[in-house]
Amino acid sequence: MSKADIGLIGLAVMGENLVLNMESHGFTVAVYNRTTSRVDEFVAGRGAGKNIIGTHSVEELCAQLERPRRVMIMVKAGTVVDRVIESLLPYLEPGDIVIDGGNSQFQDSSRRTAELEEKGILFIGTGVSGGEEGALLGPSIMPGGNPAAWPHVKPIFQAIAAKTDAGEPCCDWVGRGGAGHFVKMVHNGIEYGDMQMICEIYQVMKAGLELSNEEMHEVFARWNTGVLDSYLVEITRDILGYRDEHGEATLDYILDTAGQKGTGKWTGIAALDVGQPLTAIAEAVFARCLSALKDERVAASDVLDGPGTVFDGDRAAMFDDLEQALYASKIISYAQGYQLMRAVSEEQDWGLDFGAVALMWRGGCIIRSRFLGNIRDAFVKDPELPNLLMDEFFQQAIEHGQAAWRRVVSTAVRLGIPMPAISAALAYYDGYRTDRLPANLLQAQRDYFGAHTYERIDRPRGEFFHTNWTGRGGTTASSTYTV
Repeated sequence: MSKADIGLIGLAVMGENLVLNMESHGFTVAVYNRTTSRVDEFVAGRGAGKNIIGTHSVEELCAQLERPRRVMIMVKAGTVVDRVIESLLPYLEPGDIVIDGGNSQFQDSSRRTAELEEKGILFIGTGVSGGEEGALLGPSIMPGGNPAAWPHVKPIFQAIAAKTDAGEPCCDWVGRGGAGHFVKMVHNGIEYGDMQMICEIYQVMKAGLELSNEEMHEVFARWNTGVLDSYLVEITRDILGYRDEHGEATLDYILDTAGQKGTGKWTGIAALDVGQPLTAIAEAVFARCLSALKDERVAASDVLDGPGTVFDGDRAAMFDDLEQALYASKIISYAQGYQLMRAVSEEQDWGLDFGAVALMWRGGCIIRSRFLGNIRDAFVKDPELPNLLMDEFFQQAIEHGQAAWRRVVSTAVRLGIPMPAISAALAYYDGYRTDRLPANLLQAQRDYFGAHTYERIDRPRGEFFHTNWTGRGGTTASSTYTV
């Protein structure tokens, strides 16, 4: 029997479907799972009659692989990945390749790249996005790590990846160390923002406009044919139209407490670490945290009053406003994500190709949308573009939708409907376009109570000053500040 082209450890939802995807593209795959009965079930079930080799140990898996061995790990992020790698090392030799395809923290991938390189093993940390269906039919794949490994996995990854309308694979080399998992993390952060913004629009429709699920289904269906054409708008349309076997709307019976697996939080932490204003995405994370306080919210709803007003405007006009507000807010979410990627790329010396990132997200992944093509065009035109808002296409898009955006936020405030992500996106836009913010007062406050110093508009940047505001202080100043 011929040996396998690649091995995969971890037959959960993503792992299992990636195996079937690889096999459907002509690759023989060896598989292993810690619970070995799962291997037998898979090979005898969905894998029956296919070029899939079941194994019952890590040693057996490695023995089934062509050299250089390629082993992909699809297990829970964290120490579990390290334990699996340790279990593999006795059966690998220099030049073999270990691939972590889970949602690992990018710092862990940077560490693993360096540690395994010392042992002669090539490591790839790759983001894989698309969920169950994407893994089976074509995900977005974002590989980083040791560049020497890329030629050995490129034929497999680009074969199984989603393709753009032009046939381009939504997969390309991202950069050294943790670059691949970092880009996937930012993807997930933008995903958090997108989902929360859609939910805020849904709440305005449901609580403010008192629309039925069927009416909202029709609105989202129409939106998905225009500028909001995207996977998340598409599935929102489907969810709103779904009824169970009893004819009941399933959505209405789902508890309003949202879970999370950490990538949105990590994105927010990364932004704070490098001083980037990832406000819309951070608010999306906090919105999930607030949703989890279900019992407190129920109790508060009995004692805390809102405005008690109802929507009395033109509903049809409001639909158009909501569409524009969602579109503008989504642009801000992506703009913030790209700002973060630029800052960390410079810090880590990754040299990220932002146009290529947009291409990788154009198909297969959860945040795929029509305007990712416009993002790619923006960075092809100007690879040094500091912010998407400075590109002509996005300037015009915001200009077109700005009035509607403000009307929606104002309406939500008037009705007492929470809109944390969309209002944060608007606040960011207003802050970014303002040449003089009130941070001068903030710096005066910091200098007043802590002698933290400030810069002056009439002196060169980098010179710091301290004022003895009370007349009781001395001339000693604190250290300079960082953003």
